[in-house]
Amino acid sequence: MRVFNFSAGPSMLPMPVLEQAQKELLDFNGTGMSITEMSHRTKAFMAVNDEANALLRELMNIPEDYSVLFVQGGASQQFAAVPLNLLQKGKADYLITGNFANKAYEEGVKYGDMAIAASSKEANYTYIPDMNSVKFRDDIDYVHFTYNNTIFGSRFTELPKTDATLVTDMSSCILSEEVDVSKFGLIYAGAQKNIAPAGVTIVIVKKDLLGKASPMCPTMLNYAIQDKYDSLYNTPPCFSIYVSMLVFRWLKEMGGVKAIQKINEEKAKMLYDFIDNSTFYKNKVAVKDRSLMNVPFVSPSEELDAKFIKEAAAEGLVSLKGHRLAGGMRASIYNAMPVEGVKKLIDFMKKFEMENK
Repeated sequence: MRVFNFSAGPSMLPMPVLEQAQKELLDFNGTGMSITEMSHRTKAFMAVNDEANALLRELMNIPEDYSVLFVQGGASQQFAAVPLNLLQKGKADYLITGNFANKAYEEGVKYGDMAIAASSKEANYTYIPDMNSVKFRDDIDYVHFTYNNTIFGSRFTELPKTDATLVTDMSSCILSEEVDVSKFGLIYAGAQKNIAPAGVTIVIVKKDLLGKASPMCPTMLNYAIQDKYDSLYNTPPCFSIYVSMLVFRWLKEMGGVKAIQKINEEKAKMLYDFIDNSTFYKNKVAVKDRSLMNVPFVSPSEELDAKFIKEAAAEGLVSLKGHRLAGGMRASIYNAMPVEGVKKLIDFMKKFEMENK
C-alpha cells in the first residue's frame, strides 16, 4: 500500500514519474540496459542531460546568460563552493533564518570576511527579518540567504534590498512557486526535496560570475569547469538526473510552475486554516512568513506529539515527526504531495483532536 509521505527529504515523488522509471529500469529507451548501467558519455545519457537542462530552463524561464549545472555533494557542499567561486573582495553578508542558513554561514567564514546582516535565531527562527530594515555592508561580493527554511517552516516573501549579488539556497522550494531568476546571481538546490532522489544538486549561475574562482577552489567545485564540460567533467549522478528530467516533464504537463504554485497555495491554505481554527494545534511561525512547503505544528504536549506521530503512521500518514531542533510535527507538502494527502492529514488531525482533548 502506498502511503502519504510527508518527509522533508528524501521526499515523495509523483506517481507517474515512479511508474515511468519502473517501466524503463531494465531497458532505457531501447538501449537494452538500465540508465543506472550506462556510461555518461553515451548519446542516450547525454540526451537525458540535455533535456533535463532544457526543461528546467523552460520551467523557470532562465535567461540565456545563466548556466545550469548538475553537480554533486548536496546543497551542503555549495556552502563552500559559493565563497570559493564568488569571493573577489573577500566579503559577504549572510541572513540567518534557520539551521541550514547558519551552516552556510559557518562554512563561509572559513574562506572570507563573512558577517551576519540579520538573524531570527533569538525567536527560534519563527520569522523572517524585515528586509526594509536590514543593512548590508558596502563592497560585499554577495548576500546569501535560504529562500525556504525546511526545519522551521518559514520562507522569504520579499528579496533582500541590496545591489550586491543575491545567492540563495532553494533546496526545499525550487519549482514550487514562480521566481524571477534574473534577480539572482546564483541559485542552488539539492534535488531530494522537490525534484528527484538524492544525488544531484542544481546550480543556476549567471555566466559573468564564472571563471573567478579562488586558486584553492577544488576542480569539482569550480563552476566554470562544470559549465565547460556540461556537468559531465566526471561521472554524474545519472539516475538522479534522469528522474529530474521525468519530474520536469511531469511538471510541464501539469501546466508548469504557475499551475503547481496554485495547487501548493491551496494545500498550504487548507492546512494552515485548519491549524489556526483549532485550539489543539499550533503553528508558531509568523503568518506572513509561513512556508508553502514545510508546515510545522505542535499539539498541547510532547506526549501527545509522540502519540500523534505513531497513530498517523498507522493510518498511512508517515514521516510527520518534526526535526529534533523544532520538535512536534512537520508536514512537508512538496509538489508531489496531492491535495488528497493533505485532506487525509486534516481528517486525521480532526479525529485525533476529538479523541485527545
